[in-house]
Amino acid sequence: MVMNLLEVNNLVVEFPTRRGLLRALDGVSLTIAPGEILGVVGESGAGKSLTGAAIIGLLDPPGRISSGEIHLAGERIDQYSADQMRGIRGRRIGAIFQDPLASLDPLYSIGHQLIETIRTHLPLTAGQARQRAIELLEETGIPAAAERINHYPHQFSGGMRQRVVIALALAAEPQLVIADEPTTALDVSIQAQVIGLLKRICHDRGAAVMLITHDMGVIAETCDRVAVMYAGRIVEIGPVQQVIHAPAHPYTIGLMASIPDLETDLERLAQIDGAMPRLDAIPPGCAFHPRCPRVFERCRFERPELLDAGTSRAACWLHAPEVAP
Repeated sequence: MVMNLLEVNNLVVEFPTRRGLLRALDGVSLTIAPGEILGVVGESGAGKSLTGAAIIGLLDPPGRISSGEIHLAGERIDQYSADQMRGIRGRRIGAIFQDPLASLDPLYSIGHQLIETIRTHLPLTAGQARQRAIELLEETGIPAAAERINHYPHQFSGGMRQRVVIALALAAEPQLVIADEPTTALDVSIQAQVIGLLKRICHDRGAAVMLITHDMGVIAETCDRVAVMYAGRIVEIGPVQQVIHAPAHPYTIGLMASIPDLETDLERLAQIDGAMPRLDAIPPGCAFHPRCPRVFERCRFERPELLDAGTSRAACWLHAPEVAP
């Protein structure tokens, strides 16, 4: 039996405000095995990026993990100090963010930044680190890497900058890569190349990847499993083909129905009525019940946990064994 590389158990993230505590993540649990790509999808504000930030210890103050546990290769890391987490980030957990310019220092060449990262985490000489940096750039598809290693971020296109950021994330051979919207700012052809690169990383290196995105097409093309988030909670999690083709939660069903089908001529796309609630005004019971077309009385006052729904799990009372609405 393969041991999970990442285990997140009942993670709760809160932000103190003048009106009291705001619960931004509410009991999030997930696992990722070595070599697996887990997609995390949902509307803006659902908690996708916050989950990734909590795992790598980059929560913006005054946000904090108030309960729950995060284990990396069996080692609990959510209680680590800032200094301890700096030793984990880069070395054991790599991060790829949406805007590559925000991840690269415009004042230094990409070679300088790669070499500095490599030497921070690995016991290599300057020459060895430079050679490794060139190899990483070649592996991520940068042409003429030996010459371009001396170039600055502004001398690269958006797609090439994202490849450099991926090279930085892989510099110390991390066990886990958290990729937060890595393809959002890229055109479709470059997106496909970045997706292929992430898949190859998993296959060749045995690394686990947590891919955060709002794009179900990217999820379908890239991931082994997918977690669907809504209002700070996971509402469905399971194998990607099961969740896409036979979704079990009404919210996931609505998401899938809103994706245009090239084979069907529709005048109007399906939509989910209403909007996701504010985190300081989440309704009692199931948070989705005000928008749900299949709501019944229990949904309004009792919050469901994840229940077995075929090969996936869904936080919906429709799947409770004693319920037959």
